[in-house]
Amino acid sequence: MKRLGLLFLCLFQFSCKSQIEDKINGVSFVGSPNKITQSNVDPVLKVNANYTAIMPFGFIRSLNSPKVVFNTERQWFGETRAGAKQYIQLLQKNGVKIMIKPQIWVWHGEFTGDMVMQSEKDWGILEKSYLDFILTYAELAQETNAEIYCIGTELEEFVKNRPEYWQELILKVKNVYSGKLTYAANWDEYTRTPFWEKLDFIGVDAYFPLNEKRTPTQKEMQAGWQRWKTKLATLSAQKRTPVLFTEFGYRSMDYTAKKPWLVDRNEMTVNLNAQADATKVVFEEFWKEDWFAGGFIWKWFINHEKSGGIEDNRFTPQNKPAENVIRRYYGDY
Repeated sequence: MKRLGLLFLCLFQFSCKSQIEDKINGVSFVGSPNKITQSNVDPVLKVNANYTAIMPFGFIRSLNSPKVVFNTERQWFGETRAGAKQYIQLLQKNGVKIMIKPQIWVWHGEFTGDMVMQSEKDWGILEKSYLDFILTYAELAQETNAEIYCIGTELEEFVKNRPEYWQELILKVKNVYSGKLTYAANWDEYTRTPFWEKLDFIGVDAYFPLNEKRTPTQKEMQAGWQRWKTKLATLSAQKRTPVLFTEFGYRSMDYTAKKPWLVDRNEMTVNLNAQADATKVVFEEFWKEDWFAGGFIWKWFINHEKSGGIEDNRFTPQNKPAENVIRRYYGDY
């Protein structure tokens, strides 16, 4: 009971000192081959989003390949530096704030968290290559006055094997970028991330398993959140740092709360209500908490009219009941 009392005292002190007045109501803005126009921005405004995550990509051939390839003519426009800048500038003209979130894509869609080099030489190549990648977009973040910069996404083995490198990387980023920093840890990684004290947000890609039923009720999903929510609040109090869901969202399919991280092309039955209910529960559980900064919906395509829809079982909430849920809660906060 004594330890529990201390936890609540820490939480109270943290909320008093660091209360977050304006929630980050974000969407993860997917890059495309084309420039964006006002027609691509209007749906973001209509859903009451005040932030977008802009996601330039770097590519790696395999989980043990050390070279990050980025900002090339072979990439889609929206995944390059020039594309990211064009997206940012038009969004900013509309009053939308920005998180730049560079990401790595491993060919064949292998999980970036498993990326491990086979020799010290290869680790050195990866470190230099990744530094070039991250500093390129840190400089863009400074140039465009982006509010938040994310130094990596779901790179647990890289972080675990090269901890000194990541401490140095943060310092080098701070030398070129003066805004707020985060790192996007996977839902089962964030408790082991060693450098939260150096950042402004504890970033979590929030694909926590909540319930194994085909269509769980909102109460059942709320119950499924409690153990995860307690751990998040505890870490936030310990680090005196707010939690930011760098990604959150659910697929519009049966069993959406069982393994929310699944990105496979399965033919699971479309279940629009399950997605909407799961999304509502996230807002009900987190958006009222002072230690919680907000989050970025995964994911939002620029061509709104052609995205999502009632026959789609993927993550985007566009043109589905979940979009109305987001509009309502983003409007309230």
